[in-house]
Amino acid sequence: MVPLKKVLSVIMGGGRGSRLYPLTKERCKPAVPLAGKYRLVDIPISNCINSGYNRIFVLTQFLTASLHRHIQKSYHFDAFSGGFVDILSAEQTEKSSAWYEGTADAVRRNMVHFNSHDHDLVVILSGDQLYRMELHKVVAQHLATGADVTIAAVALPVSKVEGLGLMRVADDLSISEFVEKPKDPAIISGLAISEALESRLQTKSGEKRCLASMGIYVFSREVLRRALDNSMKDFGKEVIPSLLGQSKLSSYIFEGYWEDIGTVRAFFEANLALAQPLPPFDFFNRRAPIYTHARYLPASKINKCTIDHVVIGDGCIVTNSTLRHCVIGIRSILGENSNLEDVVMMGADYYENAVELEACRVAGIPPFGIGKNCVIKGAIIDKSARIGDNVTLSVDGKADGDYEHGIVIRDGVLCVCKGGIIPSGFKL
Repeated sequence: MVPLKKVLSVIMGGGRGSRLYPLTKERCKPAVPLAGKYRLVDIPISNCINSGYNRIFVLTQFLTASLHRHIQKSYHFDAFSGGFVDILSAEQTEKSSAWYEGTADAVRRNMVHFNSHDHDLVVILSGDQLYRMELHKVVAQHLATGADVTIAAVALPVSKVEGLGLMRVADDLSISEFVEKPKDPAIISGLAISEALESRLQTKSGEKRCLASMGIYVFSREVLRRALDNSMKDFGKEVIPSLLGQSKLSSYIFEGYWEDIGTVRAFFEANLALAQPLPPFDFFNRRAPIYTHARYLPASKINKCTIDHVVIGDGCIVTNSTLRHCVIGIRSILGENSNLEDVVMMGADYYENAVELEACRVAGIPPFGIGKNCVIKGAIIDKSARIGDNVTLSVDGKADGDYEHGIVIRDGVLCVCKGGIIPSGFKL
């Protein structure tokens, strides 16, 4: 048994998300819709709540309106639980008028808010990853090992660690070296897991593996205060390496599904994977649910359709169409005789009424959703997009870049931007 400790959770939600553009054209990364009805930020918040940690701060900075609305509508605690999800945006103070300059800088500038709450430990999480973790187990190991800092890590083949922080971990899980985003193959190979540690892992691999940081940290309160008593801006690049040899750093090895949704391709594939019969991430786990905004939408209505491996959100109307390997978001409307394959459709924020539909007709623009006789393959259709009749959209080997009507191809994925208007008869 470990002593009960008071824990605060801090979710980093301020990233610009440039690699996820154009999905982040009008919103920050954590606010990007996921799996037909969720937002990316729902994942870390749900992991905290399911682990019993309901005092949560979300640090925000870029294009925050959508994220703020979602959090304010979704997370409400009763007066007896003491729980909250508080949004802390970058703010000007007498000491600084600048924006957050990194993860460590963001936490440092909000310490005054954290310190007004009684706590012993701080759990710091990324706001844009897909995983389910029992955070209380990370905290339990942190206390059992007497660590000052515990870093959650995942074992990845050396061929897949590009862009991640790597650590050298001894058999007792202590960390002796941390390298942020190394590119030299020799350095990466030299950080490979020892045979003894590899043999203890449940998952096996035919390739050498490294332990990559998940960007999830547990700090003892006083250690965090000392670690940020400087001008360092980033945890991975500066703070963690500076603590080596000065504080006790330990690694918690996570062996479940984890996807760092950092690019359009990663986001696209992670969503489509949810349509598999046995998806790598399970939204149906009743013991650890993923929470989101309760919208009270009607059940989806499906008429005369051919559907194969498709996730369909609430409140959709799909008529006489063919859907293969798709994720269809809330309030999506699909016209007759349309064919979608490998499509992530995010839906709409509201239904258009008769007056609004008439205004669309007069203006000559399509209503929300997809019209009749459309063929769309390999695409992401962002929120509240309008696609007319007889439209064909397919990436078909086209180069990345900007195309007509605001269409963007990124990482080989065709994206119709949020609120985009694709006129009837358009073909790409």
